[in-house]
Amino acid sequence: MRPNGGSDRSSDTAGIVDGTEPTVDRRVYRGWYVVAGGFVGAFVVFGLSYAFGVFLGPMQRDFEISRSAVSFVFSLQTVVIYLSAAVLGVLADRFGVRRLLAFGAATLAIGGVWTSQTDSYAGLLFAYGVLTAIGLGVIYVVSYATVPRWFQRRRGLATGIATAGLGIGMVAMSPAASALIDVLQWRYAFLALVVAATVAVALVTPLFADDPASSETDPGDEFPDGVPDRDPPEWEAYRRELVDVAISRQFLLVMTGWVFVYATLYAVLVHIVPHTGDIGLGEETGAVALATIGGTTAVARIGIGGLADRFGRVRTFVACSGVMGAATLSLPLIGSPIGLYGFAVVFGIAYGGNGALLSPLTVDLFGTANPNAIFGLVSVSFAVSGLLAPWAAGLTYDLAGTYTPAFVGAGIAGLLGAGLLAIAGAAT
Repeated sequence: MRPNGGSDRSSDTAGIVDGTEPTVDRRVYRGWYVVAGGFVGAFVVFGLSYAFGVFLGPMQRDFEISRSAVSFVFSLQTVVIYLSAAVLGVLADRFGVRRLLAFGAATLAIGGVWTSQTDSYAGLLFAYGVLTAIGLGVIYVVSYATVPRWFQRRRGLATGIATAGLGIGMVAMSPAASALIDVLQWRYAFLALVVAATVAVALVTPLFADDPASSETDPGDEFPDGVPDRDPPEWEAYRRELVDVAISRQFLLVMTGWVFVYATLYAVLVHIVPHTGDIGLGEETGAVALATIGGTTAVARIGIGGLADRFGRVRTFVACSGVMGAATLSLPLIGSPIGLYGFAVVFGIAYGGNGALLSPLTVDLFGTANPNAIFGLVSVSFAVSGLLAPWAAGLTYDLAGTYTPAFVGAGIAGLLGAGLLAIAGAAT
């Protein structure tokens, strides 16, 4: 019997069992239901997180605080999402993904309601920057790390489809937030989005299960080498395995590589709009470029994820990371809207391919044991990039009066990160 008490067990029988199981079509592999749940999870996490910019102005005016103070709320949320993912990934491995998703949905709802009601900056920091972030961190690690357990032959395609929810969320959530703010004050608009997100996560939670072995699912020909045994070891053995991975040279190379590669993403997401205003293209052009990145990355995740299964997932990840660095390095040379949109397409494709392969990369390099915990640990790199890259880009702008050094530096960091990931892949 599994240590989690079988909380995530399911079967490929039609109908609903004890009111907890989704209706499952025998003709459809159970893993694709997990993919659908992961898509919704990615949509919720990144749609809500990246929509913060829409609320920034109204929050600033309502709380009568500085731009930097309200921006810090987003930075805090980014750090907490990924730091909490490192801890909560361990709990998902030990107690099952459904229990953790239920906890994440409840925490997101509490944080969202509190955010919509608080009248103090300290309350905003805790409610939005900590509570909602913990809820999003749970949804993130489960949505990303569970899908690869269900696939081997089509792992890249499956995770590409699931993580395409990120791009769709980027495209859909910000306009929805803006439209709601136009007819409601920001507090009610934010509450409406959080309620909708919580309901969506609750509805897809039954679609998740730990893996084929625990749910007694026939994977067909998905695992040519056989379905991995997913019964977790005793706690002490589990802890030793996790520590051994975390202190390995290969893990440190991957984590450092992600820090450098994702410096390009955070520098671009936070500063491309003011950059386009500075060079005379207008901030509206930058906003369109951001939407283009979001739409392009959604499509690219599916296409490149499938191709990576054929040409090699680690090799494809390294190539996409290198393109992200090179594109960011070229950004200061672009001086026209057409050029900027071209950059957005190239960067979005590379980011899409990179993002589709994040969780498959950890499974391919470190195995299927403890996947949530390992993915959560390596995701701490996003907290480092999300905290430092936007700040460093802003600081260089303050010192130089231009974003050129910031984008050049981020681009070089991205290329260096791709090199580190290539070294880690070669050590497999």
